[in-house]
Order: sequence, then structure tokens, then C-alpha cells
Amino acid sequence: MKLFRFNGGRIGISKNDISYDITDALGVDTGAWPPTQMVQLIAKFEERIAGITDHPKTTKVDLSQVRLEVPIEWPNKLIAYPVNYLKHGLEMKSINRADLNGFFLKANSSLCGPNDDIILPAEPGRDIHHECEIGIVIGKQGRNISREDALSHVFGYACLIDVTVRGKEERVMRKSHDTFTPFGPWIVTADEVPDPFNIRARLWVNDELRQDASTKDLIVDIPGMIETASRAATLYPGDIIASGTPEGVGPIVRGDRVRISVDNVGEMTLNVK
Repeated sequence: MKLFRFNGGRIGISKNDISYDITDALGVDTGAWPPTQMVQLIAKFEERIAGITDHPKTTKVDLSQVRLEVPIEWPNKLIAYPVNYLKHGLEMKSINRADLNGFFLKANSSLCGPNDDIILPAEPGRDIHHECEIGIVIGKQGRNISREDALSHVFGYACLIDVTVRGKEERVMRKSHDTFTPFGPWIVTADEVPDPFNIRARLWVNDELRQDASTKDLIVDIPGMIETASRAATLYPGDIIASGTPEGVGPIVRGDRVRISVDNVGEMTLNVK
């Protein structure tokens, strides 16, 4: 199943190749602040989704005729891992590694959706790079989650791009500019991804393939990332974990088009401005 947001915060699902607007059936107030409507749905998903497609207020929707938005606008946490592929560490000449340094946080306000632009800040002479990643969405609360139990806490997956200004400032600042975390175009539930240990992700800039790797090459795999993060912080439904990027990072400039594709999840293309 796919979960998506569209047209001003409305919520939809897709199953068996049919898409539905379930906003009114759920009683969602699209104008509520903070915008945690999708987080609330994920937290009680099985309960709230039961029979939803037969609800009298559920309507069918044509995805080609709507504007898809970032699926989760207001997670409790946006967690990311540094150097989680060996070859990326070598290309960056970095001493950091996910298994040594743990995670860091990005500002939630850096999230944007599949139809938004990546807006580059005015940083003359600075390289701003794309990083192809997979977004892992947490489905149930947990602390000190064991590796063996970690995948049961995964709600689903999405495409994620971690845009980064290179430089000496704190990593969190360089990665937290508005629009620096494109995420979407929807969340695919975990049951739709056959092997979380071998998810292929690719990224192109202007149709040039820049990055191509699989989660089988991660230093800290998905269960390891959940186990590590939950040792320090309680994970909540709707929290997003960014997997880390493989080798092939490179600059983006205004006028570029960046496309990301994750197998069994989806793809999205964003303009750089």
C-alpha cells in the first residue's frame, strides 16, 4: 500500500492500483497546526485504515491529476547517518563512519515534497551536493529496540535526497536549509518491499547517472540503524531515518533536474533553483 499527501494536506492511499482520498473518512482537519495528520494515521494505522475504502466519505482519486506533497511534514525526528557506505567515505576522504559516529539530526523544516523545488542558498564559491538515500519510516514507538525486533518497527519506505552544503560548519546546519530533504513521492508500506537488505537506489542529474547502490552495501544496515538510534532516543511513529548515501555524490546547480529512484518504492524528479 502507498500513503500520500496531496492538494493542501489531504491524505490518500493506493492499493491494488487504485487510489483513494480518505481525508474526510478519517475526519482529518487539513488546516490543523502542527501538521501531524499523517503521523497520527501511522500511529494507529491498522485501526484507522480498516474498511476505509468502503467508507461513504472515501472517494477515488487520479494521481495524475493532483499535486503530491511531502508525505510527512512534521515528524518528531528526522534522523540521518554519516558515511554509511565505505566507498563514499573514501571519495570524501572522511574519518567519519556510521558505525563509529552514530546518527545526527536534520531540521524537520528541511523536508519538501516531490513537486517542490530544491532551493539553493546564496553561498558563493561553495559546493552543494546531492546525496541519494532511502527514507525509513518508523511505525511504532520503541526504545532500546533489539536488532532482532528492529524491522517490526518499520512502517515503510520512501525516496529521500539529502542535500548538503560542503564546508566546515556543523553538519546539521549545512544539511538543514529549507528544501534540503526531498522526501516521497509517497510512503510504501514495509510489506511491499521484499528484501530490506537489498534495496537498490539510484540518482541522476540531468539524465546522468551519478549514484547506484544497494542497502546490501551499508556499513550499518537498517536494523542496525534502528537499534543504534533507539539506544539514545525513543523512536516514535512517523520518525524518519535517512540511510546514508553511497559513492558518487556531486554538485548541483540552479537549472539542474535531479531524479531519484528506489526499487519497489518509487521515483521523483525535482528542479534545482
